[in-house]
Amino acid sequence: MKRKKINSLDHTQTNSYDFTLPSNLIANHPVSPADHAKLLIYNRQTNTIIHETFKNIIKYLPDNTSIFLNDTKVIKARVFGKKDTGGKVELLLNKPLANDTYSVYIKGKVHVDTILYFDQGLKAKVVELVEHDGSRVVKFSKDNQTILFEELVNTLNNIGHIPLPVYINREDEKSDEKDYQTLFAKNYGAVAAPTASLHFTPELLQELDDKFDINYLTLHVGAGTFKPVDVEDIAKHNMHSEYFNISSSTKDALDDNKTMKMAVGTTATRTLEYFSRTNLLSGECDLFLNPNNKPQLVDILLTNFHLPKSTLIMLVASFVGLEKTLELYDEAIKNDYRFYSYGDAMLII
Repeated sequence: MKRKKINSLDHTQTNSYDFTLPSNLIANHPVSPADHAKLLIYNRQTNTIIHETFKNIIKYLPDNTSIFLNDTKVIKARVFGKKDTGGKVELLLNKPLANDTYSVYIKGKVHVDTILYFDQGLKAKVVELVEHDGSRVVKFSKDNQTILFEELVNTLNNIGHIPLPVYINREDEKSDEKDYQTLFAKNYGAVAAPTASLHFTPELLQELDDKFDINYLTLHVGAGTFKPVDVEDIAKHNMHSEYFNISSSTKDALDDNKTMKMAVGTTATRTLEYFSRTNLLSGECDLFLNPNNKPQLVDILLTNFHLPKSTLIMLVASFVGLEKTLELYDEAIKNDYRFYSYGDAMLII
């Protein structure tokens, strides 16, 4: 992995989180069965690395582990249509806003009051252009009536596409409807999957449930999760926000000081850490974990391998530091681990 020399690394600088990934290590499809993915295990106490298979993860978790999973459900949020001028347009739903408006990303030039037309009578009117992140604010209607979020989701699921990340260099396929959704997906609202959770099979999940306390929370993953950090000093990064909800039973598990807390994925991690700082059980989570803002509640992290210069690799560095993070990524590359959403996993204990 080509990167700066260790002595020139500065965890406050975005460029220090860069690395070169061979294109053949970007996973375009998941392995099957899902739990046959590789698992890199890093033990912080012994500073040792073990190369394993995901299905054997149970052997490495402390007996008193409480597991926290994100039960958000991915919408077919990518939809194609036409502008009122007749030109083609592509829209990606991001998240609901106030007053029946929605944050979206649009491929194609639009202006305020542009009307976008989609199948099944769905329309979107552009009401605001957001300059700082390139998003747009729209109002959806169907048959000239404002529609509720639930009806919008149903319509998108009929006419839309699974919003695969851009680094998966192919169109979505029928198999993605299952592969890019967790086994326990429950609450529609995400436009990206909590990908560390994609490695579970029904058998493995049952095996974990028989031995450990499993808890669920919701964080609706937005398109901002893929946004690279585009400022030199990471402290100046404008972190995106995402809606979250923690149930009372999950809060009880979080309040149990006798257990080790394992967050499955960066989304679950951010939700738990936001709760630990605010004591809020729902709202908008905009927490940016990095080496200057380390975890306070989560003891064990299960995650995939992430994009260079992203908030996600910075989150990993909040657990083990920048230098160790790059060493672990270097080890993964040397051992042909598959990267990103459909790739392999890493367990930090």
